[in-house]
Amino acid sequence: MNSGRPETMENLPALYTIFQGEVAMVTDYGAFIKIPGCRKQGLVHRTHMSSCRVDKPSEIVDVGDKVWVKLIGREMKNDRIKVSLSMKVVNQGTGKDLDPNNVIIEQEERRRRSFQDYTGQKITLEAVLNTTCKKCGCKGHFAKDCFMQPGGTKYSLIPDEEEEKEEAKSAEFEKPDPTRNSSRKRKKDLSSPTRDRTHAPCSGSVES
Repeated sequence: MNSGRPETMENLPALYTIFQGEVAMVTDYGAFIKIPGCRKQGLVHRTHMSSCRVDKPSEIVDVGDKVWVKLIGREMKNDRIKVSLSMKVVNQGTGKDLDPNNVIIEQEERRRRSFQDYTGQKITLEAVLNTTCKKCGCKGHFAKDCFMQPGGTKYSLIPDEEEEKEEAKSAEFEKPDPTRNSSRKRKKDLSSPTRDRTHAPCSGSVES
């Protein structure tokens, strides 16, 4: 029962401590492990269950299993302690640390933070492309970013490859086809009446 007081980290193992715990619950995203010596549980995310890809944590562990884990993270969030554990950096047979210098853990943490930074950025490319510079009148940049000198050459956006293809298609469609005109001319010549080149027989007889 929650007494309403914030949790503390006093009874938690130190960071990067290896211990054996019991699986308390298995979910679609990982497994919760009982931490010896306290009533707190830690989460082994499915990405930390094995060095191979894990889609279903229930195929790796089951409730009641004993597994070796390494405490790789603990943080306070909304007066609650979030404990992160890893199975893949510990030999499940002997409990030996497979990442004693925590290189793998630090690399994954750096990659996770980098991904969060990228997802947090807003993409404003469309707004910039639809902007017209008040200095030179070209589209695609603001006046403060314009590098045109007074009386100099104006620069605009390079046309997209798809736009160039569309323009080439339209130009090819509008270009007159000489073969089509020659075929029409042939048809016209064939349809015109031809003069009878046969000679009419003579009405008179020729004296011998």
